[in-house]
Amino acid sequence: MGIKLIKFIDRYIGTVSCLILAMVNMILPKHRDIKIKNILILQLWGIGETILTLPAVKELRHNFPEAEITILATDRNKDVYSGLKLFNKLITLKLNPFSIKLFMLRNFKKYDLVIDFEEYLNISSIISFFVGKKRIGFSHGARALLYTDTVKYNDKQHVVQTHLDLLKPLGAVKKADRLEKMFVSANDKKIADNFIRKNKLKKIVGIAPGAAESARSRMWPKENFARLADELAGKYDVVFIGSKEESSLVEGIKSLIKNKAINAAGKISLKQTFYLISKCSLFISNDTGPMHIAAAMGVKTIGLFGPNLPIRWGPFGKGNLSVYKGDACEYSPCINVHKGQVPECMFGEDNRCMKAISVEDVLKYV
Repeated sequence: MGIKLIKFIDRYIGTVSCLILAMVNMILPKHRDIKIKNILILQLWGIGETILTLPAVKELRHNFPEAEITILATDRNKDVYSGLKLFNKLITLKLNPFSIKLFMLRNFKKYDLVIDFEEYLNISSIISFFVGKKRIGFSHGARALLYTDTVKYNDKQHVVQTHLDLLKPLGAVKKADRLEKMFVSANDKKIADNFIRKNKLKKIVGIAPGAAESARSRMWPKENFARLADELAGKYDVVFIGSKEESSLVEGIKSLIKNKAINAAGKISLKQTFYLISKCSLFISNDTGPMHIAAAMGVKTIGLFGPNLPIRWGPFGKGNLSVYKGDACEYSPCINVHKGQVPECMFGEDNRCMKAISVEDVLKYV
C-alpha cells in the first residue's frame, strides 16, 4: 500500500475504529496487578524516528532484564533493530489489513505490556488494544482512549527524551545523552569496505541531499549542495548518501559539481550504509534518516532545518549541530509529526526556510 493511502485510511477509518473500541473497552474487565514477563514494542514507520527509540528500548531492557521483549516493525525500519541484543525477537509486519488482522488474532492479549512508540498512527493503538493487557502510549488523539496508561507528548524537547517518557508509568526516569549504534554484520562491513577501497576514499564527508517522500520541503536546494561539495572537495572525499530512489537526485547534483564526488545512493544496502556512514569524518544532511544514522554511529553531524525544529529532531549527541532558519517563514514549524502534520511547503515550491540557509552558514558549522 502507498504511504498516502495508508495515512488516509489510518486517519479516517482508524479514528472511527478507535472510538468504537474505546466504548467496548469501557465494559471489558480490567487487568490488574500484572506481572510483566512478556513485552511488545511497536514502531512502524521511519528509519530516523526508529533510531530515536533505541535509548528507550535499552532502558526498558535494563528495567526488565528477565522479560521476553518483542519488537514489531515493518520492512521500512526493521534494519535499525536487527542484530541488536536489546530484545529477544523481531517481527516484521506488512501494513495491509490482512497482515494486521492476522497478527492481532494470533497474539490476542498475549503481551503483559505494550509500549507504543508511534506518535500519531491509529493502527498502532488498535494493535496494542488487541494484543496487550497493560498498554502505554501518548495522550493525544482518539488513539489515547485505547491505552491503560498515557503520557503527554512534550514537543519542547528532543524526541529521544519523549520516547523515554513513555517508561514513566513503569517508574523509569532516564535522561539520554547519546544514541545506540546499529548492528552491522561482518559481511556487510566487508562489502562496504570494498566500496570504500574501490572509490579510494580516505577522509570522507558524507552528504544526504534527499528526504523521505512524506515531506520533500525539508530539502536544501541541490545547487547549494553542489557548491558545498566543491568547497569541501579539497579537504574531504565527498560521498553522497541516499536510497536507490535518490540516485537520480545525486546525479543531478553531481552534474553541477566541478570536483570529484561519489554517488553511493542505492549502491549498497541500508546495513552497509550504516557502516559507510560510520567511516565518515563529518556528515551533513537534511532533516532525514541518514542524519540520525550518522549521529547514532558516533559521527560529527550537521543537520539542516527549516520546516521542523532541531530541538525535537536535531542530530542527537554531544558535538552535533543544527542549522535552523525557520524564522524566515511565519509557518515554521509546519511539520508536527505528533499531530499528523507533515505538509509540503505552504508556498508551493518556495521552501523559503531551507533556501534561507546559505552555503556560508553551513561552512561556518563545518
